[in-house]
Parts: sequence; C-alpha cells; structure tokens
Amino acid sequence: MDFAIGGLAAAGACIFSNPFDVLKTRMQLQGELRARGQHAVYYRNVFHAGWVVATNEGLRGLQKGLITAIFMHSVRNSIRLGTYQFLNKEGYLTDENGKTILYKSAIGAAFSGAVGAFVGSPLFLIKTQLQSQAAKQIAVGTQHGHKGALAALKDIYVKYGITGLWRGSNIIVLRALVGSTGQLTTFAVTKDFLKEYEYFNTNPVAKSFVASIIGGVIQTVAMNPLDLLTTRLYNQGVDAQGRGLIYKSTLDCTIKVYRAEGFLGFYKGIGANYMRLAPHGALCLVLWDILRDLQIKYLATKHNY
Repeated sequence: MDFAIGGLAAAGACIFSNPFDVLKTRMQLQGELRARGQHAVYYRNVFHAGWVVATNEGLRGLQKGLITAIFMHSVRNSIRLGTYQFLNKEGYLTDENGKTILYKSAIGAAFSGAVGAFVGSPLFLIKTQLQSQAAKQIAVGTQHGHKGALAALKDIYVKYGITGLWRGSNIIVLRALVGSTGQLTTFAVTKDFLKEYEYFNTNPVAKSFVASIIGGVIQTVAMNPLDLLTTRLYNQGVDAQGRGLIYKSTLDCTIKVYRAEGFLGFYKGIGANYMRLAPHGALCLVLWDILRDLQIKYLATKHNY
C-alpha cells in the first residue's frame, strides 16, 4: 500500500506540473553548445516560454508527453516514496523518539530515489523526446518526430534493443540521488522543526506544504545542473549503434557544456524547473501525507473492529 500511495500522489501532482516540465526542457535545449548571444532566443523566461508555446502549438503543446510523464512519475515515486516510507516505518531513519536522523534520512532518500529513477529511465527518455518536439519555428535541440509514446517505445526498442531504452540511466540515477536526498531529507527535517509550533501541529497540510516548498528550493538548486545534462543526453540523436552523436558520455557532456556555455549554462531553465519541482513536490508530498494519514486511520479503525 505504501508503494501505491506514492504512485497515486505523484500522478496527481504531475497533471499540474507537466507544463512547466515542457518549458524547462525547451529552455535547457535552447542554445545547446552555443555561447550567450550566438544563438536564437525563442524562450526568454518561463512566462515568455509559456506564451510562445501556447501561441505556436496551442494549449495542448503545454501538456506534451503528459501520459508518459504520469506513468513515469507513478512508477518512479511508487518505488521512491514507498521505499522511503517503508524504511521510515521500520525505524531505520529515526531515533527512539521518532525524530529524523539526518544522515540516515539522506541515505534512505538517495537509495530509494536511485532505484526509482533506474526503473523509470525509459519513460524519462521518451518523455524528454516528446516534450522537445516543437513547431518548426520555435524548435530547439534534436527533433525526433515521434508520433506518440507507444510509437517512440517501439521505435527505440526495434532500433537499439533494451539497452537503447536504458540509455543514459547512469546520469538519471545520479540526478535522482542528489534530488531525492535534497527533497526528502529537507522535507523530513523541516517537518520536525515545524512541530515546535502549535499552528502546524493543528494544520498538518500546512506543515507538509511549507516543508515541501523549502525542500523544492534545495532540490532545484542542487539538481538543475544534473537535470540539464540529463535532458541533453536523453534528447540527442544517436547513430546506428545507439551511441550519442553530440555527447559520448556524462563527463563529455559536462565538459562540452562548460566550455561552450560556461557555468551558468548548467542553470538554464532553473526558473521553469523550480516552478515545476516546487508545485509538483508540494502537491506530491502533501498528497502523500494525506493518503498516509488516511491509511493510518483506516488501519486503526479496522483494528478496533
């Protein structure tokens, strides 16, 4: 049940956060391996990007890859949140008073996030390529021309086999290690801190919301460079053997981005990324808390009977 709760919470949050994921992907691909001022700027900021996409592709353009994203977040977070909750319930992450132990929470979050990311890697690959597909006049990055999620899945598998579907899984695992550790650990520690205030003890949803927003800040700052590398590696074209045409590896991608775009290049799309992660994380973790509380109340009622 813990795993199902995590998946349901993430699926619900994804519906609201996916448009920002589309904008983030486009902004991270804009000016790929080009210095500032040496490429066309279609998306000036997250708000302008939203207007440009809606104007050229309609409102449906803001929800590209939605179905794939829902499945991806459901799979990844059922594993990530379910595993983390299992470890927490078993007492591996807290002391005898139920207070979160920072380093144990970090290890638990990192482990659960990495496993979830690896399993969901093919869906992340397809989601990224679908979200990057744009109207010709505002297209950035490699355009794969997939007709849909199932068509993309079949095409990649037929051409490159099972390894093609898990291409780049090493970077997404690293991304998840950093992001999940920052988010879940900050979420847990902040909730412990807020327990000192009566208002938050009588308003658990508010407590979860504040903790998730703070967790989103830490998560975005720590994860954005790895998120950009993931987008670039997953969206690049590949040769007949499935090898990247632009980047040979994560290290190669890191070096090329730094040389061509500088340090700030790693933080492209950070505004859109925060606007994606903060509400997604808030909705996901708040729903997660609500569903867990309902589960606890249901089990308590069942036990009383």
